[in-house]
Amino acid sequence: MSDNKQAAQAYWKENVRLLLILLAIWFAVSYGCGILFVDALDTIKIGGFPLGFWFAQQGSIYTFVVLIFVYTARMNTLDRKYDFHEE
Repeated sequence: MSDNKQAAQAYWKENVRLLLILLAIWFAVSYGCGILFVDALDTIKIGGFPLGFWFAQQGSIYTFVVLIFVYTARMNTLDRKYDFHEE
């Protein structure tokens, strides 16, 4: 197998691993904090509102935006590692 093909497979493997991790975080925050653990989180207040409500309304959106920036930064690092970056 050529070095380019091996590098491309390694790149893709790391890319998929990153995506799965970020999707798991996305799922945990949106479904877990917004639905499953809402009763436990509601015992904590932020700005006078229950934390479960806050996650369902705003916290998950902030988390999604942070995940976008994390994905961008990690992919830029991955692109440079495998020399797939843009000049």
